[in-house]
Amino acid sequence: MPEVGAYEAKTHLSQLLERTQKGEHFVITKHGRPVAELVPVSRTDGDAVRRTITNIRSFRETLRKRGIRMQGLLKKDEGLRDLAHQGHRY
Repeated sequence: MPEVGAYEAKTHLSQLLERTQKGEHFVITKHGRPVAELVPVSRTDGDAVRRTITNIRSFRETLRKRGIRMQGLLKKDEGLRDLAHQGHRY
Protein backbone atom coordinates (compact mmCIF):
# COMPACT_ATOMS: atom_id res chain seq x y z
CA MET A 1 0.00 0.00 0.00
CA PRO A 2 1.57 3.31 -0.99
CA GLU A 3 2.16 5.85 1.75
CA VAL A 4 1.05 9.45 1.33
CA GLY A 5 1.93 12.29 3.67
CA ALA A 6 -0.94 14.19 5.29
CA TYR A 7 -0.09 17.44 3.49
CA GLU A 8 0.12 15.68 0.11
CA ALA A 9 -3.16 13.85 0.83
CA LYS A 10 -4.86 17.16 1.63
CA THR A 11 -3.42 18.82 -1.44
CA HIS A 12 -4.30 15.99 -3.84
CA LEU A 13 -7.42 14.60 -2.14
CA SER A 14 -9.59 14.61 -5.28
CA GLN A 15 -7.00 12.59 -7.25
CA LEU A 16 -6.55 10.16 -4.34
CA LEU A 17 -10.32 9.71 -4.11
CA GLU A 18 -10.53 8.96 -7.84
CA ARG A 19 -7.78 6.35 -7.53
CA THR A 20 -9.39 4.90 -4.41
CA GLN A 21 -12.70 4.64 -6.25
CA LYS A 22 -10.88 2.46 -8.80
CA GLY A 23 -9.73 0.11 -6.03
CA GLU A 24 -6.41 1.49 -4.78
CA HIS A 25 -5.56 1.69 -1.07
CA PHE A 26 -3.36 4.32 0.58
CA VAL A 27 -1.79 4.78 4.00
CA ILE A 28 -1.79 8.40 5.15
CA THR A 29 1.14 9.31 7.34
CA LYS A 30 1.90 12.20 9.65
CA HIS A 31 5.58 12.87 10.32
CA GLY A 32 6.35 9.49 8.73
CA ARG A 33 4.02 7.53 11.00
CA PRO A 34 0.88 5.81 9.64
CA VAL A 35 -2.30 7.42 10.99
CA ALA A 36 -5.05 6.39 8.57
CA GLU A 37 -5.93 4.26 5.58
CA LEU A 38 -7.83 5.45 2.54
CA VAL A 39 -9.68 2.43 1.16
CA PRO A 40 -12.68 1.99 -1.15
CA VAL A 41 -16.05 1.61 0.53
CA SER A 42 -17.24 -1.96 0.32
CA ARG A 43 -20.65 -2.22 -1.25
CA THR A 44 -23.28 -4.70 -0.17
CA ASP A 45 -23.64 -7.42 -2.75
CA GLY A 46 -27.36 -7.14 -3.52
CA ASP A 47 -27.44 -10.42 -5.44
CA ALA A 48 -25.90 -12.31 -2.52
CA VAL A 49 -28.42 -10.79 -0.12
CA ARG A 50 -31.32 -11.79 -2.41
CA ARG A 51 -29.95 -15.35 -2.74
CA THR A 52 -29.65 -15.65 1.04
CA ILE A 53 -33.21 -14.43 1.59
CA THR A 54 -34.46 -16.88 -1.05
CA ASN A 55 -32.58 -19.73 0.67
CA ILE A 56 -34.06 -18.80 4.05
CA ARG A 57 -37.58 -18.71 2.60
CA SER A 58 -37.01 -22.06 0.92
CA PHE A 59 -35.78 -23.58 4.19
CA ARG A 60 -38.79 -22.22 6.07
CA GLU A 61 -41.08 -23.72 3.41
CA THR A 62 -39.33 -27.09 3.78
CA LEU A 63 -39.90 -26.96 7.55
CA ARG A 64 -43.53 -26.00 7.02
CA LYS A 65 -44.10 -28.96 4.68
CA ARG A 66 -42.67 -31.27 7.34
CA GLY A 67 -45.06 -29.80 9.90
CA ILE A 68 -42.29 -28.12 11.87
CA ARG A 69 -43.10 -24.66 13.24
CA MET A 70 -40.51 -22.25 14.59
CA GLN A 71 -42.41 -22.07 17.88
CA GLY A 72 -41.91 -25.82 18.22
CA LEU A 73 -38.13 -25.35 18.09
CA LEU A 74 -38.08 -22.83 20.90
CA LYS A 75 -37.95 -23.51 24.63
CA LYS A 76 -40.57 -22.04 26.93
CA ASP A 77 -40.17 -18.23 27.17
CA GLU A 78 -37.52 -18.26 24.41
CA GLY A 79 -37.79 -16.10 21.31
CA LEU A 80 -36.13 -16.08 17.91
CA ARG A 81 -33.93 -13.23 19.07
CA ASP A 82 -32.61 -15.45 21.87
CA LEU A 83 -31.61 -18.08 19.30
CA ALA A 84 -29.97 -15.49 17.09
CA HIS A 85 -27.85 -14.19 19.97
CA GLN A 86 -27.02 -17.58 21.47
CA GLY A 87 -23.31 -17.74 22.28
CA HIS A 88 -22.74 -13.99 21.94
CA ARG A 89 -20.69 -12.27 24.61
CA TYR A 90 -21.83 -8.91 25.85
